Amino acid sequence: MATPAPPQLVYSRPKSLSDTPTTYCPGCTHGVAHRLIAEVLDEMDLRERTIGVAPVGCSVFAYYFFDFDFVEAAHGRAPAMATGIKRVLPDRIVFTYQGDGDLASIGMGEIMHVAARGENITVVFINNAIYGMTGGQMAPTTLPGQKTTSSPLGRDVEQSGFPVRMAEVLATMEGTGYSVRRSLHDPKNVRLAKKAIRTAFEVQVRGLGFSIVELLSTCPTNWGLTPRQSLAWVEEHMIPVYPIGDYKVSSSIAELKI
Repeated sequence: MATPAPPQLVYSRPKSLSDTPTTYCPGCTHGVAHRLIAEVLDEMDLRERTIGVAPVGCSVFAYYFFDFDFVEAAHGRAPAMATGIKRVLPDRIVFTYQGDGDLASIGMGEIMHVAARGENITVVFINNAIYGMTGGQMAPTTLPGQKTTSSPLGRDVEQSGFPVRMAEVLATMEGTGYSVRRSLHDPKNVRLAKKAIRTAFEVQVRGLGFSIVELLSTCPTNWGLTPRQSLAWVEEHMIPVYPIGDYKVSSSIAELKI
């Protein structure tokens, strides 16, 4: 009988992630986004230089999960706080981790002016088309016809308007160097998301301006779906409204070999 091969380590926890049990709901892809950020920071050897900023929302406890300097901002104000940190400590890598209700609603003013000024920070934007922490209300990103606790009959665009496409909106700002959208609904797209996050941090390292990666994410609890169903819902319903793609990649960034 052949001797079995010794076990091989395939994956290990990135140093940039703390050894802390998750508080996210089953099937939520916040944890996937966290791991991608941690892997990128480890691979780029940026952990000791990084400061993260998380505002109110499901991201509010991000400092539990990342093992590097982290601060908490008021709801929607993470870009403003990140601006201050980066200007005082320009040698640090500063990023915000924000949800859609936070960034595209109460924080719309902050994110627009950070992009307009071309602040050399990075934003990871989680778009799950709903307010997650506060009870599943309609967000600026909620799809037409989507049912939420505050739109039980579905989002009526005549009454509430259309979804806000932030990757496209921020791409119009002259200070934006990199604005893309990716998704976390299957392995292929998770890999592409990691590459985009790495590029966004590389943009900051090289001082090329404001960068944002929008990530289509799941919210099984507030969508009323199973984790598997929610992954399919992203592909079938969110991507047609929020197409995956690069919405602004400046020429200096396009030349980067990442």
